[in-house]
Amino acid sequence: MKRNRYLRFSFILALLVALIFLFPLYWMVATSFKLESVTTAWPPQVFPNPITLDNYRTIIGNPVDTPVFQWFFNSALAATSYTLGSIAVSALAAYALARLRFPGRQLYFWICIASLVVPGVIFLIPNYITIDTLGWVDRYPALIVPGMATATGMFLLRQFFLSIPSELEDSARIDGAGRFRIFWQIVLPLSKPVVLTYGLMSFLNNWNDYLWALIVTYSPSMRTLPVGLMTLQGRYIHQYGTMMAGAVLTALPALILFLLVQRYFVKGIVLTGIKG
Repeated sequence: MKRNRYLRFSFILALLVALIFLFPLYWMVATSFKLESVTTAWPPQVFPNPITLDNYRTIIGNPVDTPVFQWFFNSALAATSYTLGSIAVSALAAYALARLRFPGRQLYFWICIASLVVPGVIFLIPNYITIDTLGWVDRYPALIVPGMATATGMFLLRQFFLSIPSELEDSARIDGAGRFRIFWQIVLPLSKPVVLTYGLMSFLNNWNDYLWALIVTYSPSMRTLPVGLMTLQGRYIHQYGTMMAGAVLTALPALILFLLVQRYFVKGIVLTGIKG
């Protein structure tokens, strides 16, 4: 009986916490379907009445001032390329630190871990100087290449690689498999949960990036969704319904992607242990 009461209490508590976290998402979606005149009304209108699509028409129906589809393409291309590149770089570095033996391996690993405490904003100016020198300003490489190699990805993947029995690799090596073939055909397939977890984290990080994309792009056709949709915010007047419609368009692809890989995301976090 006591256990049943505890389970009911846990369920109710979890439900309340879930509702608290979901309410801002609901409010964003609901506001995007409201008339602008009632977005700031008091008392607030919980359910949009009447429901209108004018906010979405304002964004999508004006391709000259708000080329949303071009912004969406830029964000999708940058985030996808960044994710694939980041997985490739981090996985190779993580495998080298987990399995190869070379001088300074532990020192290099701890230097990478120490870099996690450095605020990312410190790298803005050096990265911009590098991008400008390469002639990548206002081009796709500026949105993709910087930040592709991350200590976070290297650490997550290394910890998972350490949990894979080395006997599997020894058996493949006896059969004549080389180091890269072992990595590609054995280690990576076994690491699918953590690879997808890190891939999702990388995609969301690039998709939602605003500051860096604002710095390295200046032409309207090269803007990403977060930067482009911020142009909907006026200096003195805020169109909250339109802004929330833009936020929905930005969040929807990331939300769909998370729902598709959520079971791998949870599994990847659970299976990533901390080993020396």
